[in-house]
Amino acid sequence: MKAPKHNRREFVKKSSLGLMGLTLLPSLAGKVAASDRLRVAHIGVGGMGNNHIKWFAGLDEVEVVALCDVDELHLADSLKTLESLQPGSKVSGYKDFRRILDRKDIDAITCATPDHWHSQIASLAFQAGKDVYGEKPLSYDVKEGQLLLKNQQKYNRIFQLGTQIHATDNYHRVVELIQAGAIGKVHTVRLWKTGGPPDLTETVIKPIPKTLDWDMWLGPAPYVDYIPAKCHFTYRYFMDYSGGVFADFWCHIADVVYWAIRPKGLKSISARGEEADGIANTPKWIDVDYEFRDLKLFWTSTPPDVPGAAERGIGAYFEGEKGTLICDYETKEITINGETVTDIPEIPKTLQRSPGHQQNFVDAVKSRNPSESNLAYAREMTLPMHLGLISWQLNRKLEWNAEKEKFIGDKEANALLSRKPRKKWDLA
Repeated sequence: MKAPKHNRREFVKKSSLGLMGLTLLPSLAGKVAASDRLRVAHIGVGGMGNNHIKWFAGLDEVEVVALCDVDELHLADSLKTLESLQPGSKVSGYKDFRRILDRKDIDAITCATPDHWHSQIASLAFQAGKDVYGEKPLSYDVKEGQLLLKNQQKYNRIFQLGTQIHATDNYHRVVELIQAGAIGKVHTVRLWKTGGPPDLTETVIKPIPKTLDWDMWLGPAPYVDYIPAKCHFTYRYFMDYSGGVFADFWCHIADVVYWAIRPKGLKSISARGEEADGIANTPKWIDVDYEFRDLKLFWTSTPPDVPGAAERGIGAYFEGEKGTLICDYETKEITINGETVTDIPEIPKTLQRSPGHQQNFVDAVKSRNPSESNLAYAREMTLPMHLGLISWQLNRKLEWNAEKEKFIGDKEANALLSRKPRKKWDLA
């Protein structure tokens, strides 16, 4: 009797390997049949979106079948890039991401649009039965993150936040050392990221380029006339679309803290700083003090006055009862009783290493097991960033009810937990 053929969706959703939580990696399984490959579309193909294209096109188990961007120039350039990576493949290009979500033959999307579109596109993708690899930050505001999690659970979809550094061996090892008690119970963490926004001074309203759908680029954000500085890469320095350097880098370094110790019971947030120069209005610099039930966490825009911080443009400094640990993306140092080392070999490796952040997403889609940077985790880790920006905007300390996810006795602060999208673009 002839063996039955398994189509792509059966492979993705019902594979016996997937149900057992196992995955054959390309290096072990050989060439993957075209009918068994994950069909992926990329939404937002500017700078980071092109990285998505290259990453996923490089995976044997993936076929990139569609690209989308509101800028025709970005789209045309990215289609050429993909043709060089997947010669002869049939790839569709779209201006409206909803055309991609309508396609039943697409299994998953990646999203690298400007920040203010992240959550709504992911929610709509969940509703359309698609899994999502989404860039950070997770959402524009707190309510978006809540709704995103609700939709993900309702439609039983897989999500991976684009915190690629999460997959590194260095972060795995830091987590193992902290969780093994190498420096004792951690009571204080200091996070920092140097650098600020560019000085954006061009205020002249320009004609909208014929190749750009400006209204759709703005989407749920308030309508404004077209000023080039507010579009594409420098959008992140305007509060209508993002939160500046702080929002851009928070999750990359807070990730290792939340993974290692999972701070609970946030009680208060106190931020201070200056607004960017020029027409930008995100922080020029921002310092935030967070008080949790059993932890104090500090964010600064300059390195703290602790050993090893000055040499690192971004970092985390854990203070424990027995010692300290400092790390950035690639390095770590542990200091106990005045002696500093780069590792403690006696502490065993207890965490399974990542096959790669994108490969992990593919594996999760197949197995239906949570990804490394899954949505529930990513939302919890992202939340303090939003609250820090609200405290900075209001220039005062705020008290927080962690169970209700509301500020205590502050209507003005609670109003900033959400933003009503423009009616035309309230899609999710």
